[in-house]
Amino acid sequence: MTFRKPTLSWLPQLNSQVWILAAGRFLSGIGTGFTLFYAPIFFVNQVGLSATQVGIGLGSASISGVIGRILGGSFADSKFWGRRRTLLLSAAVSAVASLVLAMSNNFHIFVVGNLLMGMGIGLYWPATEAVVADLTQGEQRNEAYAITRLADNLGMGIGIVLGGVLIGATGAYRELFVLDAISFVVFFGVVYVAIAETYKPGEREQQAFSSWATALRDRSLLIFCLVNIIFTTYISQTQSTMPLYFSNFLRVEASGKGFSPTTISALFTWHLVLAILLQMPVVKIFKRLSHPYALCISALFWGLGFSLIWFTGVAASSQLVWAILAMGVFAIALVSYTPSASSLITVLAPESQRGVYFSINSLCWAIGYFIGPTVGGWALDQPPVVAHGLWLGFALSVAITIGILQYLNQILNAKNAEGNAK
Repeated sequence: MTFRKPTLSWLPQLNSQVWILAAGRFLSGIGTGFTLFYAPIFFVNQVGLSATQVGIGLGSASISGVIGRILGGSFADSKFWGRRRTLLLSAAVSAVASLVLAMSNNFHIFVVGNLLMGMGIGLYWPATEAVVADLTQGEQRNEAYAITRLADNLGMGIGIVLGGVLIGATGAYRELFVLDAISFVVFFGVVYVAIAETYKPGEREQQAFSSWATALRDRSLLIFCLVNIIFTTYISQTQSTMPLYFSNFLRVEASGKGFSPTTISALFTWHLVLAILLQMPVVKIFKRLSHPYALCISALFWGLGFSLIWFTGVAASSQLVWAILAMGVFAIALVSYTPSASSLITVLAPESQRGVYFSINSLCWAIGYFIGPTVGGWALDQPPVVAHGLWLGFALSVAITIGILQYLNQILNAKNAEGNAK
């Protein structure tokens, strides 16, 4: 009698290190979820900082995050650091940052903790994206990026739920930051034990400055950066502007007020759960499409979602139904964007410069997350007609996004034709 080893044929056939990295990211995501929504509440209501001070402290992470992303890209492409050591450094800095935040009892320590956290996150993204690119090829990459993003989102969702349960049962906010630090230590251990160095320097390794200069002269990359900033501006709206819009600018027929905090929380939970469920099916559908074409489809979903948000604001009834539809459409838009965008970077980047290219990609997120809340906050401070019109403006902007992607697709096709001719 023979026994067959059971297999999960529906799962992508990926390098084992990709699965190990995804497991580490899942555990780290749980720690991030512990503190994501609860840090502002804790530092305002229990530590006694003002909302302005908390905003400044959280914003300071973006400043150090830019520095971290630049260093992370350069380190990931260096012989000494490479991808693995950069990930280890990122986990160590992030663990220290969480402990500093756990001990924070005044504004200055709070800022130091956020500066360290921004640095750790900045170091992390170029290196982890480059590892996935190194370990995969072709159509595999979309599935690999989908798996790691799924691990991030699933971990974060579980962390948010567990954090809420812990706070509800004990009120122990500081312990959440300690748990976050432990998650980074676990991630450090996973990388140290199970992840091998994947960086393979070319025959003529470029110095950091030269590598950045070469990347910034890549027209295809610069065009992608423009469209990537637009996409990340879209994404930031769902996390920064939309909750306040739902609360303050809707007039639900039963109460004449906006959605309650419980309803808003349920809407975003629905969005996250649907994104988790759809991540792999959407990637399987999109994996045979060119990356610019897949991003065009994502842009159409963003446009539809923003149109539904506009209709939610101006509709006389059934606002909750329209909001549920909108958040569902945004889930599809998000899961069709992230793997395609990361895979496109691997197409654009020379193998020895993937760290720098992913660093530039990550900087686009930092810029988008600066532009999005700024524009959204300004619009919500204006008369309601402007606040409602914001979403219609974003929906119309999708035409520009698709136009840029079509231009990028033409450039990439011309490059491929030129390469085939040679």
